[in-house]
Amino acid sequence: MSRYFTEDHEWIELDGEIATVGITDYAQSQLGDIVFVEVPDEGKQVSKGDDAAVVESVKAASDVYAPVSGTIVEGNPALADEPALVNEDPEGEGWFFKMTLSDTSELDGLMDEGKYQDFVSKL
Repeated sequence: MSRYFTEDHEWIELDGEIATVGITDYAQSQLGDIVFVEVPDEGKQVSKGDDAAVVESVKAASDVYAPVSGTIVEGNPALADEPALVNEDPEGEGWFFKMTLSDTSELDGLMDEGKYQDFVSKL
């Protein structure tokens, strides 16, 4: 599996034809306690950079952007009842949605983990 990161602090992990998307540990730490998450509906078409989900914390509401173009195949149902999963395990059980990619070459513009850590260290 390959994991990539965006400058907006989303991560995307490709496993075969399906990619899982969430926010990074850095993003959740900046947001604070997550109180609400809205995930996209199955079948929704998104383009790279589109608003795909919403996350609200005690500090602010923020959009989660699609790191690549494709079709949503599943929103994380656990987040409706347990939005705090994003705080507890943002890069695991706190994922937001799964999607199929319409253009895998869009992954080329994203950062790998090392480049993302360098990016975050300069913020």
